[in-house]
Amino acid sequence: MTGGAVALCIDVLKTHNIKLARKMYSFLKPNELLLGDRAFCAYSDMIAIKKLDCDAVFRKHHYRTTTMRKGKIVGDCDKLVTWYKPKKCPKGLSKDEFDALPPSIIVREIYYYIVILGFRTGRVSLITTLLDTTTYPTLEIVEIYGKRWDVELDLRHLKTTLGMDVLRCKTPSMVRKEIYVYLLAYNLLRSLMWSAGTTYGTPPLRLSLQGTRHHLNNFIPKLLAATSTKRLQIYWTLLKVIAHKAVSDRPGRSETRVRKRRPEAYPLMTKPRHELQKQLQTA
Repeated sequence: MTGGAVALCIDVLKTHNIKLARKMYSFLKPNELLLGDRAFCAYSDMIAIKKLDCDAVFRKHHYRTTTMRKGKIVGDCDKLVTWYKPKKCPKGLSKDEFDALPPSIIVREIYYYIVILGFRTGRVSLITTLLDTTTYPTLEIVEIYGKRWDVELDLRHLKTTLGMDVLRCKTPSMVRKEIYVYLLAYNLLRSLMWSAGTTYGTPPLRLSLQGTRHHLNNFIPKLLAATSTKRLQIYWTLLKVIAHKAVSDRPGRSETRVRKRRPEAYPLMTKPRHELQKQLQTA
């Protein structure tokens, strides 16, 4: 895993995430594995992914009850269960797509417990299309699903670290260009992190994206002013500096969802600026 962005889907405002995700399935390559949370664990999505010769590991939707009395037990916390086609066509599918679904599919259900001292023990159930328990051991699947959180961190880097949470362009075409530029900058940083990590033996995902950004900004004037021979030396120095900005592994870390820096308590801008300026002049 590199943390880089490999595909993009843009649609009209307030389009549901599931609808956008189903458009992204076309970018999957055979034998690839798709990780997702509860929202993606649907019968139709499992079928669509298998038709692409891919596999999935999703967290089981909370609407599906868990019972060990049904299914074939293949391990201590492992079983094969049969999912049947829904009786009603779910939202987001056309009638033709719903009619084309097979009557059933066999999936593998894995459950495990999260034990943290001082907190209530939580149970997690995973649904996957990887049915062979010998080729795909339970612990490996659980470990792979744990990497899904890295995707959430990558999205946070795009929106918060790089500032893509607020798009400033006004027209649809310029908004698209703005998004593409953010992704280009993000992938540039990720490529530097990958080169630095593989060169100096540091896991690329353990490197700091914000630190890489700061180092690149500091090295850009030197890179532009240097000759071609000197520029290569500066580049290797940049990779060495980036590789030494590793973030320590903090398993089971839990933090309160608060913001350290609070914005000023000004009211929202609900009128055009020229009207507000007139009110300010007459006040």
